[in-house]
Amino acid sequence: MTLDRGYPAPPALVEHARRFRVSGGVPAVPRTAATVLLLRPADQGFEVYLIRRVAAMAFGGMYAFPGGGVDPSDSTAHLDWAGPEPADWGVRLGVASQAAQAVVCAAAREVFEEAGVLLAGPDAGRVVGDVSDDGWEAARVDLEQRRTGFAELLAARDLTLRSDLLLPWSRWVTPDFEPRRFDTYFFVALLPEGQRTREVSGESDHALWVRPADACRRAAAGELTMLPPTQVTLAEVAACDDLAAVARVAAARDAATPITPVLDLSDEVEPRFYLRDPPTV
Repeated sequence: MTLDRGYPAPPALVEHARRFRVSGGVPAVPRTAATVLLLRPADQGFEVYLIRRVAAMAFGGMYAFPGGGVDPSDSTAHLDWAGPEPADWGVRLGVASQAAQAVVCAAAREVFEEAGVLLAGPDAGRVVGDVSDDGWEAARVDLEQRRTGFAELLAARDLTLRSDLLLPWSRWVTPDFEPRRFDTYFFVALLPEGQRTREVSGESDHALWVRPADACRRAAAGELTMLPPTQVTLAEVAACDDLAAVARVAAARDAATPITPVLDLSDEVEPRFYLRDPPTV
């Protein structure tokens, strides 16, 4: 599957688009969000962690990466911070420093909430190990239920947010016809040594580790249903020979310019998404 050929559009999204265009709807304002491609070494390469959203969620039934919307507290949290400062992140992400802090904080918070992986450590050079015991799980649930904040969770354990463990990759904006739209920053991160992912989020009903190239093949075969941002990102990461190559590519990528898929409804049989204007015949 190539960008020039487009990507098949799920029937539910096609119906959204047709109703929106017939009604002359006004696009919803996108909500800022962050998502993280967790990677780990594997035989003959590396694997990525995917979750399947529950049917009741936005984009339900789709395989995606752990992530979610920025919380108001993400931009105002006072927390120990290691790695690039928010102002430096702002340059990479194309936003003000406060907004950049919110996005990075949301990425770290969401990957803990949805995958049980904590990108933090006792200082700028270390990362916590296993965080799967009952105490950590209770803290994760409190965070997920908004009974505590991410900065509060870290401060209670004298931990520092390791922003340097996140590498910006890309930025995607949901098409205008969707009732719930997101302006999502994609990051990559290596699974910290000693930690493991866990199926803990109530927002997903299945999770798997898979080689990016295998995920692309399974998506093309219809085994894994996913939207263009996920498919494109998997293909981009799959083109890297190893994790070191992923880091090198990430350092040179444009993570500030948003990409918005375009849905071409001219083909009644198989409407398709394109990452630019649909090809003319």
